[in-house]
Amino acid sequence: MTRTLIGLAIALLLTGCASIINSATTNIADNLILSILNQNDLETVRVGAPAYLIMIDGLIEGEPKSTQLLLSGSKLYSSYNSAFIDDELRSKKMADRSFGYAKAALCLELSEVCGGLSLKLDDFKATLSTANKNDLQVLHGFASAWAGWIQANTDDWNAIADIPKLKASFEHCVDLDENFDEGSSHVFLGVLASQIPPSLGGKPEVARTHFEKAIKISGGHNLMIKVLMAEHYSRLIFDQELHDNLLNSVLSEPAEFPRYTLINTLAKQQSQILLDESPDFF
Repeated sequence: MTRTLIGLAIALLLTGCASIINSATTNIADNLILSILNQNDLETVRVGAPAYLIMIDGLIEGEPKSTQLLLSGSKLYSSYNSAFIDDELRSKKMADRSFGYAKAALCLELSEVCGGLSLKLDDFKATLSTANKNDLQVLHGFASAWAGWIQANTDDWNAIADIPKLKASFEHCVDLDENFDEGSSHVFLGVLASQIPPSLGGKPEVARTHFEKAIKISGGHNLMIKVLMAEHYSRLIFDQELHDNLLNSVLSEPAEFPRYTLINTLAKQQSQILLDESPDFF
């Protein structure tokens, strides 16, 4: 996997934040998050968001058993880490914080799944079956943070060994409701399915199916999905035409769209970088 697996966070994890906080701080939190999502200046978010990370830490200190606050904190840490942190040590610390908050939420709401994390894959899958559609917010939030934590710890074989369980978690989310969070589980599965080339037994068309479903479900408003498809699927199968078409499509679309402006601004930036690399890569 490449660093972009955690780069999914900025594209996907923030999208659900504005609806998950349910406490006396709802209005303040919602307005702050929407302000972040609708920013088209990445530097403003880079400089300003840490204050909100500290604020969400304080809110969780006051309500440590609030599932909603735990998930919100997890998503914000993961998203900021993916977009702005290059230092390996800092990235691991932020991934640990994100994963810790998400796991706390999981253990509060889905104790069987939480207890199954240390089990073998088939036994873990059995615990996943206890999660129903009403549990999607927690299960998806945890799986998203888990993906970020694994990406930050690719030097740890124990973390890499968890990838099949991570995949199973997102597959269960899709089984429960593939439209949840505008199809973001499909995007994670698309990236995961793009890690092994066909010559080694990989199934890239499975990845393409996931990416295309995510684009359709999101209405095409989340431009980052096309960037991820280009970087992972198109490069895996050495399809330069598809690669460049996807990226040029991103560059031709406006970044401004409610809740996706920040994500799309980053997508455009990454698209140009990948296009510049295209002649050398292919």
